[in-house]
Formats: sequence, structure tokens, C-alpha cells
Amino acid sequence: MKYKNRSPEHSRKNDLILKIRLPLYHQKNNPLIFQDLNLSTQLLNALDDLGFDTPTPIQEQAFSPVMSGKDVVGIAQTGTGKTYAYMLPILRMLKHSVQQNPRVLVLVPTRELVVQVVDEIEKLSTYINVRITGVYGGTNINTQKQIVAQGLDIVVATPGRLYDLAVSRALQLKSIQKLVIDEVDVMMDLGFRPQLMNIFDILPRQRQNIMFSATMTEEVEHIIGEIFVNPQKISIAKSGTPLDNIKQYGYKVPNFYTKVNLLEYLLDNEEEFQKILLFVGNKRMADRLFERFERTFPDQCAVIHSNKTQNYRLRSIEQFETGEHRILIATDVMARGLDIDDITHVINVDTPEYPENYMHRIGRTGRAQKEGISLVLVTEKELESLQQIEDLMEMKVEQVEFPEEVEISEELTPEEQPKVKEIYNPNKREEEVGPAFHEKSEKNSKVNLGGKYKREIKKKYKKPKTKGDKTFNLKHKKRKKK
Repeated sequence: MKYKNRSPEHSRKNDLILKIRLPLYHQKNNPLIFQDLNLSTQLLNALDDLGFDTPTPIQEQAFSPVMSGKDVVGIAQTGTGKTYAYMLPILRMLKHSVQQNPRVLVLVPTRELVVQVVDEIEKLSTYINVRITGVYGGTNINTQKQIVAQGLDIVVATPGRLYDLAVSRALQLKSIQKLVIDEVDVMMDLGFRPQLMNIFDILPRQRQNIMFSATMTEEVEHIIGEIFVNPQKISIAKSGTPLDNIKQYGYKVPNFYTKVNLLEYLLDNEEEFQKILLFVGNKRMADRLFERFERTFPDQCAVIHSNKTQNYRLRSIEQFETGEHRILIATDVMARGLDIDDITHVINVDTPEYPENYMHRIGRTGRAQKEGISLVLVTEKELESLQQIEDLMEMKVEQVEFPEEVEISEELTPEEQPKVKEIYNPNKREEEVGPAFHEKSEKNSKVNLGGKYKREIKKKYKKPKTKGDKTFNLKHKKRKKK
């Protein structure tokens, strides 16, 4: 947590600087700068100290929607300034308060991101009196309870530790006005959905929801549909994605195993395909492809996805980066932080449903003014996704004729196999039931014994079952003795 103030002399000085800068900006007609946004002088001072004068596209486009109080969904790649995109308008609206409970909640998937986001917020709030802390697992929860008990304005947390603090009532979430979920696609891939849903249940219903992600998935869309109210969506392709340096080609392929045959045919040319990054849609597809390539290209292939251990993933990336392996199979989320030079080819084994994911993928090649090649393998069901990608890029992907040498496979994956839905047929003859059914039915049949029920019980157990019967029996025995 931190408490920082700004002197009146510094404020008057920067107010003067701001008045001088604005006319100069309008005279020169330069691109949008931070002074054109509705930022406070304190925030402008902090940005000036950091050396930032021009907002990134996501910062520019997200500012007004977040300021308006609407629910916002932002899709932008890592490194485009997403943290400042949601924190600048939040800090602009956050008024000074001495209340104990936090008003802003930022959820991130890992402890590393908690530390990073807290650090970025502290930089922005240099001249603002705001209380910030980060909470995450793997550390003493009692220490964190003591910190949050002192009072907070903004809390940055991983879902698991936040829920622990909320359930123990060490952290009250009843005053949360703004909920930010950052890197939500990573959270879904790491299995945080149950914790997120539990947290949503204990948050106030009247709040602003803000979500940022680098990729879009079905699970992310499902979360948006459940908790967001008419969200405004902002989609930004990675700034400077070198489309001019990347040659894009597409193959129309009938099914997954035909794609595998085509890949084996292409990658057999080691002179051309020197360093290949293959993107797949899910972990099952990654494992299937890796098992096949282990036989076809022994000791040349590595795989990374969230079911692999951290050490395994790091080792796979290192082996690919150093050239020990020339093929790396990865899912979208696990390839998020990959920054590897000299990748000659990016191959989209599946056509991503969300066009932003495609931009994220192909940006891994064609770096540092070098040329790269991107291939996308498209089935008939994926043609619509390819059309959306081409609309986003405002260009067509050149289609290549399918090689005659490649075998067309008839084998289908479980996901590709047609699902037969049985239609109700009233004339369908019922199957005959065996004798066991009738035995069970007879055994379980009930008989209404009516008023005789108590007498039958008495005969069976040889003793009375009610207090009245016991009294009657005692009197009857005394009469017999007399």
C-alpha cells in the first residue's frame, strides 16, 4: 500500500505546462496525445514522469467507454498497454475516501501478474492519495489479512486467495464498484472458472464489469454472456503486426488427419521448413499431433499446453529456441509470451474462430523486418472463420492447390464424427424385457394393508409398537394374575 501526495507548487507548475501544450498540439495537428483525454493533472504528471505522451490504440479506444460506466470487453495483445487502458479512466473517476473496504477489484491469473499490475498502478498514482495492495496464494494469509484490515481503495488479486479472504470475512467486497478481469483467457485455461463464479456471487450486483483478454475463446464468451450487461467490445490487433512481411497461404483440407498427412508432407522438406511453430485449438489436438510427429519426426518436435508442468514447458521452449527441436506445437494461451526470433513458418493447424487470435498467431513470424510465412489449414466448417479473418485484415489469404501426393484420410477425430440425434418415433416397437425386470417389479410392488397393518406388525415382531398397546398389555397381565 502507498500514500503519496503532490505539492501545490508542483500542481500550479504543471497546470501552466498543460495550458501551453494544448494550443501547440492543436496548431501542429499531431496525433492524439494524453492531454486530449479527460485526465486529471495528477495523472498527466505521472505519465510525464514515465515519459509517455501518446496513448496506444487500446488506451485511446477504451478510455471513453470505461469512463461512461458501461461494461467493457477489450481484446488486445500482450504489450499493448492494457493495464493503463483500464486504470487511467478508473483512477480518473476514483474519488478520495477514507472507507475501509476496497472500491476497485482487479483479478489476474498469477502472482507474477499481481506484482506487475500493482507496480503499474503505483506508477500511475504517484500524485494521487490512493491505497493499493496485491494478494495472492503461496504466502502467509494472516499477513495479508493484517494489510487489508488497514483499509484499501484498490485490491489486485488472484481468484483463489481473494475468495479465501472474502470467505474468512477478512476482506469485505460489498463496496466494489468496478470489477476488472485481466488475462481472462489464461484464467479459463488454468481452471479458475469455479473460483470466478463464486466471486461473482458475492460481489454487489450494481457494478461496472471490465474484461481484457489477448485471445477470445468459447469459455470467455460464456463468461461475458453470464455476467456482463450489453458490453461494449473493443478489438485491437497487435500494434505493428508486420502483415507486409508475412506471406500468407491457405489449404482447403477435409479433416484433421488429412491435415496431419499434409503437414508431414510439407515438413519433410527440412531445408525450407527450418523453424516451425504450429498453433492448435486445444490440448487434445496438441497431444494427438505430438504423438503422431514423435513417430514421423523423432527428436524434432516439442509441445506446450497447460497440462504440462512448468519445467516441461520451459524446457520445450528452450529446445525450440536453441534449434534442438525445429517444430513446436502450442495452444493459443500457452504461446502468449513467446518471443522467439527466426521462426520461418507459423502454421495454423485449425482456423481460429476469433480473427484476433489469428493475428496473434502470425505475428510470431516476420519479426525484425525479416520475412515470414503463414499457413492456415481450413476445413469446410472453418470457411466462415477464414472469411472473418480476411475481413479483419482487409486482404485475402492466397489459396494453394492441395498436393496430389498427400493421402486424403477417412479417419475422423471424436469431435469430427457426426452426432446422431434420435428422432422420436411413436411407432417404434419397444424391446422385450427380461425376467429380471418382472422379478424386481413384483418384489417392489406395494400392497395397501389398511387397518390390518398394525396387527400384521404385531404378529411379525411379537411385541406392541405403541405406548397404548403397552398399557393395554400390562393391564391384561394383571387381570390374569388375579
